[in-house]
Amino acid sequence: MALEGGSGGGVLFRSLMRRKQVDSDRIRAEGKPQLARELKIPELVAIGVGSTVGAGVYVLVGTVAREHAGPALTISFLIAGIAAALSAFCYAELASRCPSAGSAYHYSYICVGEGVAWLIGWALVLEYTIGGSAVARGISPNLALFFGGPDSLPWILARHQLPWLDIVVDPCAAALVLVVTVLLCVGIKESTFVQGLVTVLNACVMVFVIVAGSYIGFQIGWVGYKVTDGYFPYGVNGMLAGSATVFFAYIGFDTVASTAEEVKNPQRDLPLGIGIALAICCLLYMAVSVVIVGLVPYFAMDPDTPISSAFAKHGMQWAMYVVTSGAVLALCSTLMGSLLPQPRILMAMARDGLLPSFFSDVNERTQVPVKSTIVTGVWAAALAFAMDVSQLAGMVSVGTLLAFTIVAVSILILRYVPPDEVPLPPLMRESFRLNQECAGEKARDPLGDENGNTSQIKDVIVAVELMKDPLIEKRPHRGKMDEMKRRKIATFSIGSVCVGVLILTSSASATWLPFFPMCIGCIIGTVILLGGLGVLSWIDQDDGRHSFGHSGGFTCPFVPLLPVMCILINTYLLINLGGDTWMRVSIWLLMGVFVYIFYGRTHSSLTDVVYVPLAQADEIYRSSSEYVS
Repeated sequence: MALEGGSGGGVLFRSLMRRKQVDSDRIRAEGKPQLARELKIPELVAIGVGSTVGAGVYVLVGTVAREHAGPALTISFLIAGIAAALSAFCYAELASRCPSAGSAYHYSYICVGEGVAWLIGWALVLEYTIGGSAVARGISPNLALFFGGPDSLPWILARHQLPWLDIVVDPCAAALVLVVTVLLCVGIKESTFVQGLVTVLNACVMVFVIVAGSYIGFQIGWVGYKVTDGYFPYGVNGMLAGSATVFFAYIGFDTVASTAEEVKNPQRDLPLGIGIALAICCLLYMAVSVVIVGLVPYFAMDPDTPISSAFAKHGMQWAMYVVTSGAVLALCSTLMGSLLPQPRILMAMARDGLLPSFFSDVNERTQVPVKSTIVTGVWAAALAFAMDVSQLAGMVSVGTLLAFTIVAVSILILRYVPPDEVPLPPLMRESFRLNQECAGEKARDPLGDENGNTSQIKDVIVAVELMKDPLIEKRPHRGKMDEMKRRKIATFSIGSVCVGVLILTSSASATWLPFFPMCIGCIIGTVILLGGLGVLSWIDQDDGRHSFGHSGGFTCPFVPLLPVMCILINTYLLINLGGDTWMRVSIWLLMGVFVYIFYGRTHSSLTDVVYVPLAQADEIYRSSSEYVS
């Protein structure tokens, strides 16, 4: 049992490390706002595919083929899909065990601590806001093609430059964001139906590209694969660099996890929804890349409109309108996927007291967080209207990769050192006090009342036996000490993995260093990483993982290797995002630190909370339910 207290840095440190309980049916019983449980596997797949397959595929094919992969673009998409699947496996287990709104913020709050969870939630708010605004501003140029050209939109929707402010406003982008916001406020079932319809239409366009492109390819003999440079013109390194670029085409499936609280059967449907959505996206990407790379030699591809220009070169100019329709549909679906999770993350943070309770309100009729959705939509619409956020697109990747990394770390914590104490909700404090008084009475009168309490008598007999035979006393004591030692070793090993990954990826990315120091850094990082991984593979996992959260869901395979690989890949990508991106993100995270220190830390629902062992908490909940019944 622990009680928050003290002063100075110790209080701040305890605030950063305090962890909350899994939001289960017990928490729901406290009367907190509820979201509508309406989603099944088809809706989850629609959300996952719609949020993942954006218009980027209509551009990435040309850019990555020309600059990195060549004809091996399909392999790049496959490797990137496998790397994304590592994170998807981790998400699937945590989503089924902890099916509550908040996604990575929620998981890190349960497994790591309040400080890390706050930064993850704060970064995700930035990610979805900028991501939605950037997507919205990309729709109007594509939409203008249907009106005759880039500047042919009706005046009320066209972009206009304000010379006195030196900015270009985009009314079309702002209007689309507001329309999607209204749709999201209507209800999760209605908005998911529309997103599913748009996603199906986009998939039909991609199927058209695959079928029509294959027909042309067989007619011309797949000239793109007959280049003299071979299948790997930039070598294996170029193909891997292409994988790192197209990896970001897979980062929409975490939107599925953010809807966990609205899924009818989260233990079954969430893992299947995430897995099926990722598999469909990977197959579509690979099939499109196989066809387009075969139609036009990689060095002759148009980097801006690779698909439509490939059809135009073979006499199908009209296909440009079909492909452009697919790009517009993909952008609209991605816009919905960007605006859907953010209100739920704000709601989860407000439930925990880290943000004002305004954001946690759920509309009784639509059963969605309408207030959070409106604030999110208005803010994203303002950005989309007045600011070209394309230069800030890298900040979107920071939030996603940070979330992927912390989810993998949470899997290691869940398996090896799951929380052995949980905070007791305020409504259970009285039950806790009665239990303590009851325990005190038992200690004063161990033989029970005149009727005889058999369980208490058994406890006394066991205590007497332990006093008679010291060997019996040592065995349970040593077992407890061995478990504490195992948890300490596991904690140190998880820390070693994280430190080793950071040293290895930093050294491998420091191309400005001389070769010898860079190699030394890589060797040191590899040794620390493999040492931690080896110890985790050797020691046993914690038995508490079986009772953590909701049981019966998906179990991440190949632990600890799979989450460690996930941490390694995502950290490498994070470090290579560039200094400018990290400078902008650091400013946002620093703002978040001040918000937490001056508001979240003191308003957290875990302030002055009582922590009790898991077994004791179960007994308190059981006693309370029996008392109520």
